[in-house]
Amino acid sequence: MYASHIQILDPRFQALVLSNTHLETLWQEGRWTEGPVYFGDGRFLLFSDIPNNQMLRYDETDGSVSLFRQPSHHANGSTRDREGRLVTCEHSGRRVTRTEFDGAITILADAFEGKRLNSPNDVVVDREGAIWFTDPSYGIDSDYEGDQAPWEQSGCHVYRIDPLSGAVAKMADDFEQPNGLAFSADGSTLLIVDSGGSHRPDGPGHIRRFKLRDGGLSGGAVFADCTAGRFDGLRLDEAGNVWAAAEDGVHCLAPDGQLLGKILVPECCSNLCFGGPKRNRLYICATRGLYAAYVNARGLPYPFAS
Repeated sequence: MYASHIQILDPRFQALVLSNTHLETLWQEGRWTEGPVYFGDGRFLLFSDIPNNQMLRYDETDGSVSLFRQPSHHANGSTRDREGRLVTCEHSGRRVTRTEFDGAITILADAFEGKRLNSPNDVVVDREGAIWFTDPSYGIDSDYEGDQAPWEQSGCHVYRIDPLSGAVAKMADDFEQPNGLAFSADGSTLLIVDSGGSHRPDGPGHIRRFKLRDGGLSGGAVFADCTAGRFDGLRLDEAGNVWAAAEDGVHCLAPDGQLLGKILVPECCSNLCFGGPKRNRLYICATRGLYAAYVNARGLPYPFAS
């Protein structure tokens, strides 16, 4: 008998979950939580509450939640670079920033070809130290998650920041609303969500799979369609399974895209990450709350192992 938050759709999922665990509610005072990033060296998690224009800090050692940054420029997704520094996408800042070890903020990207970005959403770092980010329009669509403003870019694209020159390059321009993204363990494959269904009823809500070749992307076929709303943020475990946020919880997909099962959550999920000393605690951002559940899988080492 499995706990009520575990839904097994394929027998393979039984090996990835623990029957005697429960879904933990860690905090529930937000408006739309997003962008969890785990700091194993400090045993804490940072996450965003976009409409409240703040970033929060969950202390894994005592369960406390405290204010990390306000205003946050309506921060959304965050990651860590290869040196361990915080890299953050900001909606109202319309930029990607890096927080230095002394707390100073460095702007990494706020424009492409002389025009302001839309509202950077999610971000990852590749093995070479390049920063990849998605740039949908959510932060300029209204004043709730940013500042309403007209588009300056031709559309919603995926970009790469060169680790040496800092130059910003457009890497994909065939998305409606590019969203979460994650690299495979060897860094050769990049999964990117298109959540364009937020803007039209028959729009996409799927994950696409790309190969990194010759400094660019190739492929882009649909890896998996969402069976509950649309996908948002996603992470991979050591076995190559994909854990993706959806309307009813976290969906676990096999490396071939087959839906194995779900971690059900009582709110619409936005994003997730693995944490804990063994990287087997799944932290989940969902509407107002921060949740956690232990699983029988380990997230990829983070940042990338050398």
